[in-house]
Amino acid sequence: MVTRREIRVLDTPDALFRAAAEEFGRRASAAVQQHGRFCVALSGGSTPRSLYRLLASGAIPSLPWQKTLIFWGDERHVPPDHADSNYRMVQEALLSRVALPSENVFRIKAENPDAAGAALDYEKILTECFRLKPGQFPSFDLILLGTGTEGHTASLFPDSAALAERQRLVVSNWVEKLHTDRITFTLPVLNHAACVMFLVSGRDKAAIVHELLNPNQNAGQLPAQMVQPIDGELLWFLDKDAAGT
Repeated sequence: MVTRREIRVLDTPDALFRAAAEEFGRRASAAVQQHGRFCVALSGGSTPRSLYRLLASGAIPSLPWQKTLIFWGDERHVPPDHADSNYRMVQEALLSRVALPSENVFRIKAENPDAAGAALDYEKILTECFRLKPGQFPSFDLILLGTGTEGHTASLFPDSAALAERQRLVVSNWVEKLHTDRITFTLPVLNHAACVMFLVSGRDKAAIVHELLNPNQNAGQLPAQMVQPIDGELLWFLDKDAAGT
């Protein structure tokens, strides 16, 4: 199987978020038509907040919220009301503003003092929702990701232990530079998605975007480079600053 990669460069951040919202809408409608529901894993961080607000504004008509299931690709090891919580950001920007049934929202219970236990609990949720047999991985209709200036994605950081995981769905991952655990999807989950969409904005990301998208002697070694859907699409949505143009 070969990953199908597409890179889209938009003139401005606003155009970037609009294009990403339209893609979100297309994926949602197609998934519901094909199998009755749209399973999407959202990302945290500052960049996607504008996308979520746009989706909440009704700019994309007829989004099938009643048949949309919301998950998170990673979470900080904090309670859901903490300022750093990915769940809180999405709740405030999107979920509180749309007609999405509460039972369709599957957050990571990161208030658990045991990060490994929280990861295992979320793995069980995925197993149940996707009716997985042992050894199987879920196939999300869409996973949203970003990247840090060092090439991390989700909470898979360079040289972190979780990069080597090939059996688990969700793990706790110690991030030395931050001196904390993170809870994150593993690479096999990311790479079994029907579509992975990276959303990157800003001049500060230009150097790492260039490294990620232009193979060199280190090609494939950074976490974001290791996201290569086995039988799916890989979309990079960049504004001109992030693309370095």
